[in-house]
Amino acid sequence: MIRWRIAILVSIAIAISYIDRQALPVAIKAVQADIPISNEMNALLNTAFLFTYGLMYLGGGKLLDALGTRKGFTIVMLIWSLACASQGFATGIAMLAVSRLLLGLGEGGGFPAATRAVAEWFPSHERSAAMGIMNAGTAVGGVVAGPLIALLILPHAHWFGVTPWRWSFFLTGAAGILWLLWWMTSYSPPESHPSLTEKERQKIRAVFDDANKPREPAIPLAELWRFTETRGIVFAKFLTDAAWYFYLFWLPKYLYDARHFNFKETGSVVWIPPAASGIGCLVGGALSGWLIRRGMSIDASRKIALGLSAAMMPLVMLVPLSNIPWTIALFSIAFFGQQSWSTLIMTLPTDLFPKRAVGAVAGLVGLGGAMGGVALGTLAGYLLDHGFSYAPVLAIAGTLHVIAFAVILRTVPVIRPLYQLEPER
Repeated sequence: MIRWRIAILVSIAIAISYIDRQALPVAIKAVQADIPISNEMNALLNTAFLFTYGLMYLGGGKLLDALGTRKGFTIVMLIWSLACASQGFATGIAMLAVSRLLLGLGEGGGFPAATRAVAEWFPSHERSAAMGIMNAGTAVGGVVAGPLIALLILPHAHWFGVTPWRWSFFLTGAAGILWLLWWMTSYSPPESHPSLTEKERQKIRAVFDDANKPREPAIPLAELWRFTETRGIVFAKFLTDAAWYFYLFWLPKYLYDARHFNFKETGSVVWIPPAASGIGCLVGGALSGWLIRRGMSIDASRKIALGLSAAMMPLVMLVPLSNIPWTIALFSIAFFGQQSWSTLIMTLPTDLFPKRAVGAVAGLVGLGGAMGGVALGTLAGYLLDHGFSYAPVLAIAGTLHVIAFAVILRTVPVIRPLYQLEPER
């Protein structure tokens, strides 16, 4: 079926985005041989990515609405692929920072573009399965990134006189350009796809239960922000994504700095926690769904699953006391718990708000998460450059999900549709 091939095509794009964003964290040790990068500078580079990523996450949906899925995905993929490749030309921290800004700008539009593609091709009863295929790309990209970048850096050959770490950016950026050629020759909306007959096109149009319904006007962000529930979910995401982006961007550097791993050793284990995160994506939603089928309310099922996800996160504080196998195991638990939590927290807007508000609330939540990553990353860089070990940063990261769960209990007392209610002023 054409639409399932499109879901796989989109999933591969998301996988490429995760490889591209992880290229610098994995290659950082090799880059430092040519460009001095302190921990605070490393935090600045991550901030550059997260700043534009968060803003584009918030506004990317409207941009994609204006451009259309085919053209919009083409533009964002081109931006982030060229931005990824441009890191290979960097001669200083400023050039790297500009590349990371552009990378975040492009990748921030990736999920809105992918979601639009799913919405165009899949009826409502198939969209969750299609979104699952799309989200699988995050796990695949996370698993592939570490071994792939390490493999590209390991050769001692300097092709055309260019150092291996630069090739790692050129080649990962090129993967996006190759995907783009595939996308431009394969994707069209159902109304104009050349491989569909008019009969098939009409059939697809008929099963979209909201295809002929007029769109309700969007709810302004300022109005949505007046709900305590909105502010609570955004703040919870701020806290928990602070930990997530620290794990995502700093795990390779932790292995280099604290455990004295080389590229080969890092590449051999750094894929394991992302693999656990992929399982966590499935388990969190599945547990909540299972509890609902067992007769529990949505409120109880979501909060039980969130609480269990949060409860395992403090274990990461044991990392500094652990040997290598246990270190990888503890990080894997943290990745698993985080993505189980994230799947559930991103479901809450759909439980609380009508369809016309879900995208806007999700954008606010994504922006909040990115800014959390900026905050903890900046703090981590400062502490590590001023004589502290990774232990206090891991201690902070290990408490954030527990605090966030308390925030959810306080600000979302009952998970139920609430837009008809008067917001707290």
